[in-house]
Amino acid sequence: MIGKKFALIEHEQILNHEEILFELPFIKEVKKITVANVKRHGYTGLVTTVRIYVRSTNFLQNKYQDLNRKIKNQIRSKAKNGESKEISKFLKVIGDYKHKIREITHKIKKEENL
Repeated sequence: MIGKKFALIEHEQILNHEEILFELPFIKEVKKITVANVKRHGYTGLVTTVRIYVRSTNFLQNKYQDLNRKIKNQIRSKAKNGESKEISKFLKVIGDYKHKIREITHKIKKEENL
């Protein structure tokens, strides 16, 4: 089949008209262009991600500080109004025992010194 086409082309019976729709530059040029575009877009992507990271951390830090200040102000205002936390009974009992033990140790030391 190919041989028949060559024979017809040699006798110029078939005109070989193939139009190229677009021209492709050399492979090295395409590679160079793509590498340059990838680098440029990579740098812009990197810069945008770093900027978003910095801005979001700064935003979160500011919101945390504001929330922390509000909580401290509420605690202070409650303390000023006379609302204080009640000490648990367990801690009261332990405090009493410690106080009694100190008194006993002081009495023992006084007796030893006499």
